[in-house]
Amino acid sequence: MPSASSTLPGNRRFRLLTVFGTTLSLLFATLLGAPAASANIPADPPSTEVLPPPTPGFAFPTPHSQEAHEPEDNFTSKWTRADARQIMAQSDANVETGENSMSPAVTMPEIPRDFPEMNDKVWVWDTWSLTDAEANQLSYKGWDVIFSLVADRNAGYNFDQRHWNARIGYFYRKTNADPFNDPWIYGGHLFPDGQSIGNTEWSGSTRLVARNRVQVFYTATTFTDRDARNRGGGGAPPDAAIATALGNISADSTGVRFANFQHTKLLEPDGVMYQTKEQNPGFAFRDPFTFEDPAHPGKTFMVFEGNTGGKKGDYRCKAEDLGYRAGDPYAETVAQVNNAGAYNQTANVGLAVADNAALTRWHFLPPILSANCVNDQTERPQIFIQEENGDTKYYLFTISHQFTYAAGMRGPDGVYGFVGDGIRSDYQPMNNSGLVLGSPTDLNLPSEQPEAPTEGQNGRQFQAYSHYVQPKGLVQSFIDNVDGRRGGSLSPTVKINFRNGVSEVDRTYGLNGLGPFGYLPTNVHK
Repeated sequence: MPSASSTLPGNRRFRLLTVFGTTLSLLFATLLGAPAASANIPADPPSTEVLPPPTPGFAFPTPHSQEAHEPEDNFTSKWTRADARQIMAQSDANVETGENSMSPAVTMPEIPRDFPEMNDKVWVWDTWSLTDAEANQLSYKGWDVIFSLVADRNAGYNFDQRHWNARIGYFYRKTNADPFNDPWIYGGHLFPDGQSIGNTEWSGSTRLVARNRVQVFYTATTFTDRDARNRGGGGAPPDAAIATALGNISADSTGVRFANFQHTKLLEPDGVMYQTKEQNPGFAFRDPFTFEDPAHPGKTFMVFEGNTGGKKGDYRCKAEDLGYRAGDPYAETVAQVNNAGAYNQTANVGLAVADNAALTRWHFLPPILSANCVNDQTERPQIFIQEENGDTKYYLFTISHQFTYAAGMRGPDGVYGFVGDGIRSDYQPMNNSGLVLGSPTDLNLPSEQPEAPTEGQNGRQFQAYSHYVQPKGLVQSFIDNVDGRRGGSLSPTVKINFRNGVSEVDRTYGLNGLGPFGYLPTNVHK
């Protein structure tokens, strides 16, 4: 199978990226078989691979061994308050009001306010590529193909009401296109109207599983009050399930098409490990990302966003959720944290394993990461496996909002990352805090939401969200709010370099760190 090069063309000040293709070593064992799993194409290393030193006046982060456990084991790593408080420890308390207070190493470069609209018919947000089981991004018959959540710009509802009107759309363009000048072609909705499991389609992932067959994993969400929500009311909790759809892909010189999808419901929250809507109207159960692990040949795993099972408000923070070292003078007490109401934030990253080769039967495993008493959302999780100095390291990336942090916590909208020796590990938060890439934010000011930012805060604190980490550390996201201008288009792609649990924004990439808008390059031809 020939490989493709991923480059930034033209006579601009752009760093050349060359991504080596991956040779697939085994034939499909069955119609839905997959090549033998291997590590992802690695990211470049940062300028230093040493974790940040402790900051005077702040508690020490929790020690994490990175030790791997078997996927079926009853062990869940914890992103602790001691870890997450390192975000503020590494932030500058003395910047001018409204400036970015975070280190440039973890700050996304500023998006210009005159950004182009990707499409004038639909808003575009959560986006992912057509991939194989190893997260290689595939060029299909000379076309690059991406999938996005979309909503009609002209249907009468506003940008912030897009969530309960979301559908999965798809875009394509020639693999040899100029990413600066050649637009993505909108192919329309991936599934015909009324065919998917829910009445709303949320994020997931898409794999090519045979020559002309694709398998889509998505969140099937059903809002019973969508019309009321579009009028500004509503509020009934939705149903949510993880589903899959197996269908056909075809392409010729005129474009890419999909057809004949068959949908299957896979998983619904169990109320024990993963919270249900009856337990919490604001529960999360979404964003399936499937992958194969070279350490467990023949098995396919899925990570997804969840919340700790149990009725909202019943959980109480424990010492292990805080994670402070004995005798630390800057530690919070369990009573202080519970009295502040931090027990209401109970995000986790769930794990499931497939029970058949068709990937239509799955069962839950315990969560691999808990953010109890730290944060309430760990959205769009991904597993990125890379070789580092002869070792295989597993990076868990997820995204979160500033307004979903628990009381006493502060962090930006952006990417958070954790590293360990296996799928289920005692994950070390990257950079000691977990923060990898945040929109420019003054963390000294209160947290906010993108539809109502406070005057005086950095105008780009909500510039981008729903980040998707690609081969070589390229990161794609969508534009939300750039200095008061709302988005609904894909952001410029940026690049993070990471190794040994340390990351750094590559500001030599593109123009001052910003690559082309909506750049999701393929690295393998199919």
